[in-house]
Amino acid sequence: MGTVILLRHGRSSANGSGVLAGRSPRVDLDATGSGQAEALVDRLAGVPLAAIVTSPLLRCRQTVAPLARHRDLERRSESRLSEVDYGDWTGRELKTLAKEPLWRVVQSHPSAAVFPGGEGLAQMQARAVAAVREHDARITAEHGEHAVWALCSHGDVLKAVLADALGQHLDAFQRLVVDPASVSVVRYTETRPFVLRLNDHGGDLSGVVPEKPKKKRRRGRTLSSDAEVGGTTGGKDRA
Repeated sequence: MGTVILLRHGRSSANGSGVLAGRSPRVDLDATGSGQAEALVDRLAGVPLAAIVTSPLLRCRQTVAPLARHRDLERRSESRLSEVDYGDWTGRELKTLAKEPLWRVVQSHPSAAVFPGGEGLAQMQARAVAAVREHDARITAEHGEHAVWALCSHGDVLKAVLADALGQHLDAFQRLVVDPASVSVVRYTETRPFVLRLNDHGGDLSGVVPEKPKKKRRRGRTLSSDAEVGGTTGGKDRA
């Protein structure tokens, strides 16, 4: 299986407004977010990308646009990576929403949270994880198990995908932090995912690229799903 770079969109015009934007149309990147999008070109300079998949919402498409142009890659839109459908909560102030009884459920028992007129967080996780794994299987089939690809989505969506990769229950996903323009990295293998980066703001991501074997791999053999006992040695993954 492949390695996926999980990008949260850059800072948007809604991030500092104190309003839950959700799927509201025309929420674009602010000046800081646009700069973060341009910086992705250099941050990922050492990473060969096989594909770019993005949420259809404007702020995500804008985030990956400079990278897609630089790499001459198509931005493939995936509706299952869209923001949570917050329903009646969309467009409301967070300070007001914090007084709603459902707020405590979202914080303490998110797997049971269903937004009025919208979707549940468990439903969101199911569709997002399915999308990531399906695209990873497709890209691996097309480009091989050493393929690296990028995905751009939203904070709660990426936290849900990371919780799944970490083997955490969704009720623990609020312990994760995924900032605007941050990078997290997951490598999928036959029996388990490995989380290589989480909420990373650094500039060099070449270390997440799997090393290709020096000799031809025996037919049917894949990248190891075994963890290093005692911890990794600092090199790239074992072939």
